[in-house]
Amino acid sequence: MKLRTLVFLNALAVSLSIGIVNYYFQHSWFYFAITSFISLFVSFIVFYILMEKYVYSKIKIIYKLIHSLKLGKDLKDALGEYVSPDPINDVEQEVKEWAKEKKIEIDELKREAIFRKEFLTNLSHELKTPLFSIGGYLEVLEDSDLTDVEETQRFLKKISNNVDRLSILIKDLDEISKLESGEIPLNIKKFDITVLIKEVLELMELEAEKHHIELLFKQKYDVPTFVMADRDKIRQVLVNLIGNSIKYGKENGTTFVTVFEMHDQILVEVTDNGIGIEEKNLKRLFERFFRTDFSRSRNIGGSGLGLAIVKHIVEAHDQAINVRSTPGIGSTFGFTLQKAKTPLSTIPLIKDL
Repeated sequence: MKLRTLVFLNALAVSLSIGIVNYYFQHSWFYFAITSFISLFVSFIVFYILMEKYVYSKIKIIYKLIHSLKLGKDLKDALGEYVSPDPINDVEQEVKEWAKEKKIEIDELKREAIFRKEFLTNLSHELKTPLFSIGGYLEVLEDSDLTDVEETQRFLKKISNNVDRLSILIKDLDEISKLESGEIPLNIKKFDITVLIKEVLELMELEAEKHHIELLFKQKYDVPTFVMADRDKIRQVLVNLIGNSIKYGKENGTTFVTVFEMHDQILVEVTDNGIGIEEKNLKRLFERFFRTDFSRSRNIGGSGLGLAIVKHIVEAHDQAINVRSTPGIGSTFGFTLQKAKTPLSTIPLIKDL
């Protein structure tokens, strides 16, 4: 409702009230009309001045402030000052929207605070475990006479393994930090994803044999499948996903890698028939250090950052990664890649007869 309309209705109510009181005492419609008209005129002017000076102008300032904050400085400068024709109604809508946005921001900050707390707790645990082990083995070596060469080498080997674990953790933390900040540029080029998959499977074959797991590449068509991506980064994605399928796969199980061709994307899926993941854990699976089975995961090893790195690499390519799993049956991790466009020069032309 506009200011003049609001003031007029209030002035009309006052003038009618005064006119009715005057008619009650005078019993004259003439005086009723004169009194009502004068009251309407005076009330309108007084109310308008008061509303404009003490209420409406303040509301306009509040509205402009909220509107400017929502637009941001750059957009506000481009659009210039905006004056609403109905700031009372608009400020109500703006405040509601602003309150809703702030609630969402507060909820997000709370979630981030919980995430940071869990992250620091997990990071502390991951760092303390190898450090305490190293310290313990060093104390044993200091207290021993070092005459038993075999025993000494065994302790040194365990110290070396824990140092390697720390190195992997620090390396993965550094990499995920650079991925998040965009410090690692992507070397996008055209390559055959099927060739890369075969290379990774050959690389992981020895590890799979240790766990008695068979690696299979379920490629339907024996033809090149070209994508546009960073080959080294996608290699890392495949190594992490296939490595996970081996770690959590059943003995004498199988890991399948499948490629699906879509409209303008290529979908790569890694499927295992391992222990599976409960549905409640799927949403948090790509968080740093999140583990569905603490004791088993730590016995197997790893930094706990593999899937988080995979997610960052895939999303850095503006693509998506997903997971579906059933406990006791297995899991499937799938990610998309941009399909390489076929040059027009390679398409055979049909000549007119």
